[in-house]
Amino acid sequence: MGTTNRTTRAYIGSFTHAGGAGITTAAVDRTTGALTAVHSTAEVPDPSFLALAPGGDVLYAVSETDDGAAAAFTLAGDRDRPVLLGEPVPVRGGAPTHLALAGGHLLTANYGSGSVTTIPLREDGSLAPAASHVLAHEGGGPHPDRQEAPHAHAVLPDPTGRWVLSVDLGTDSVRICALDPDARTLNVHREVRLRPGAGPRHLAFHPGGGLAYVVNELDPTVTALRWDAEKGELEPLGETPLLPVGADEAGATYPSEVVVAPDGRFAWAANRGHDSIAVLALDEAGGAPRPVTRVPCGGHWPRDLALDPSGRRLYAANERSGDVTWFDVDPATGIPHRAGSIPVTAASCVVFG
Repeated sequence: MGTTNRTTRAYIGSFTHAGGAGITTAAVDRTTGALTAVHSTAEVPDPSFLALAPGGDVLYAVSETDDGAAAAFTLAGDRDRPVLLGEPVPVRGGAPTHLALAGGHLLTANYGSGSVTTIPLREDGSLAPAASHVLAHEGGGPHPDRQEAPHAHAVLPDPTGRWVLSVDLGTDSVRICALDPDARTLNVHREVRLRPGAGPRHLAFHPGGGLAYVVNELDPTVTALRWDAEKGELEPLGETPLLPVGADEAGATYPSEVVVAPDGRFAWAANRGHDSIAVLALDEAGGAPRPVTRVPCGGHWPRDLALDPSGRRLYAANERSGDVTWFDVDPATGIPHRAGSIPVTAASCVVFG
């Protein structure tokens, strides 16, 4: 469902163990992009990442706890007040950090256990846990503290919906999987290795469909890759540093998210620690992104970036300063200009619907 006939809403996830309110609903001013909090619910602990069903009437959340769970909320009765649609269900994996919808299933990336869980959806959008499947990753990387084992950090479908990609920080790789709707399982088609020690975290596709960008957490860079949907192949093309030379000598910056403009001209990456947003100019021919500039994120520890439905505004969920800051994006240069913020303790994710 689009937003033309209703007031736009933003749903903000946060860490309840750090004092967050859980899921906060905010009204979005269509003229200014300003957010106004209208409701919150803490029925699920640590709902750190959220996703909306294509129809916009069901909201999904991970529960990033040691045991790990996922939950569905209906928005059909009141878009301001998400209501649990059945009980949260275990994902049979530890610390799920990300989730996505694909082929009538909810997928979760479980950082703690290095696995991806596939949960079928019922017709009403609720979860059917009895038929869930867990794909365990294998391997590790050279970083002694962060890559001792697999750490799945993101999972998402490709633009065609034919493939599912899982990004693993622990193994420096992206797994390309096929979803078997009958068996309700993910099967690994190919594993693409990135530079050892990079620590890939999240991935975003170019709107043209033939390119993808991976943000690396352990070495502040973005990797450009060519995507072949026919063959299910990713080919690394090059890396782009997200910080100036010498800016990360202490190794204290950990990029978190990358988002791509709807017109495919720019991308933005969040740098936790450096507390900045890197602006990148994209080359649709397949070259590595070109650094344009960096701007302050408006707070501390930007865990997530999100574009509003128009693509004209960028929102940063600043976890440690406890706020969501929004920016007007210059369409000619891609440079975000700070426009405002609201307090959201332990903010971790923003989605629009």
